[in-house]
Amino acid sequence: MSEPTRPGDWPRATEAEFGPPRRGEFRATPEDFVVEEILGFAPEGQGEHLWLWIEKRGLTTLEAVRHLARACGVPVRAVGYSGMKDRVAVTRQWLSVHLPGQSAPDDLAARLADCGVNVHEQVRHPRKLKRGVHRANRFQLRLTGEAIGDDLEARWAWLCRHGVPNLFGPQRFGPAGRNLARARALLARGWRKRDDREGMLLSAARSYLFNELTAMRLIDGSWRRLVAGDVAILDGSASQFSVAVVDAELSERADRLDLHPSGVLWGTGASLATDVAARYEGGLAERHAALCRGLEQAGVRMARRALRMRLGQPRLERAESVAQLDFHLPRGSFATAVLRELIDHPTLTLPVEG
Repeated sequence: MSEPTRPGDWPRATEAEFGPPRRGEFRATPEDFVVEEILGFAPEGQGEHLWLWIEKRGLTTLEAVRHLARACGVPVRAVGYSGMKDRVAVTRQWLSVHLPGQSAPDDLAARLADCGVNVHEQVRHPRKLKRGVHRANRFQLRLTGEAIGDDLEARWAWLCRHGVPNLFGPQRFGPAGRNLARARALLARGWRKRDDREGMLLSAARSYLFNELTAMRLIDGSWRRLVAGDVAILDGSASQFSVAVVDAELSERADRLDLHPSGVLWGTGASLATDVAARYEGGLAERHAALCRGLEQAGVRMARRALRMRLGQPRLERAESVAQLDFHLPRGSFATAVLRELIDHPTLTLPVEG
C-alpha cells in the first residue's frame, strides 16, 4: 500500500483520467460562493426557542451567533446552530436563541442587519438547534480562469458519475495548516479541554488522519470500491455495515453510488474494519503513531466517515469564461473538495510538513 509523498498534498481522483487541472479562481466576491443549509424538517411554530432563518456576508457563523446573543441580551450558550458556514460567502442558515416566556426585541431584525445578518424568517420551536442536525447544504459557485476550458464538463461529468473524495477541506486546518501544528503540540503534551474548549484542535488532528487514509486509497483506486473487511455506509444516511466478502451485488451498489467505503475518524474503541481495510488503518497508525496515541489519550471516541460523497442535483452552466456550479452535499462534506478536482488554486492545498 503506497502513500502520499508529501503530507497535505493529497491526490486528486480525476488526475489519472484528465491530468492536473489548470489554474482557476473562485470566491473573488462573497456572491461567488453561496451556501444554503437544508434542514430537512420544519420548526414546529411553538416553544421556548426562537429559530431564525438568516443570510450573512463577511461573517463566520460564530460571529453571527455572538451578534444574536448580544441583540437578545442572552449568553452565547443560549444560541444554537447546526453547521459552521464560511466567512467569505453568502450563506443562509438557521440559528436558534433560548427565550423562555419572553419575546424577541421588536427591532431584532434591524439590530442584526446593522451587523451584516439579514433575518428572513422567525419561528418558534421547543428545542435548541444542535450541531449537525441539518441534512445537507446546497452550493452555488462561480468559477473563472484558465480551468474554464474544454475539459471542465468532462471532469464534472466524471465526478457526477463516480463521486468525489470526501476529504476535509483546508479550512479545517486553519491558515497555513496552523491548527494542525497546534494540535500536534497539544496532543504531545496531553490534551486538556481548557486548551481546546471547542475541540477545534482535536477535529483538525482527526480530519488530517482521515485525509491521509483517503489518500492511501486514492492512490490505489479503492476509495470508490469496497475491499474485504470494509465498513460500508449507505448514501444519504448514517447506516453502516461490515463487509466480509465483496460480492457482485455490493460492487454494483457501490458503482451506482448507493453505498460507499468508509474510513476511520481516529479515537478510542475498536475499529469495525477487518482484513484488507484494517491493514490501511494499521498503516495509518504506524505512520502517524503520535497523533493516533494523542487522540486516544484525549478520550475522543472512534467514528467513521464515508470516503466518497455523491453530488446531489448537480448542474453546470457555462457562459464564455465563467462556469456556474450548483450541487448538494451531505452535511460535514466540503465544497472545496469538489473544487480541487476541477481547478488548481493555492488555497485548496494544505501547506504542511509532517
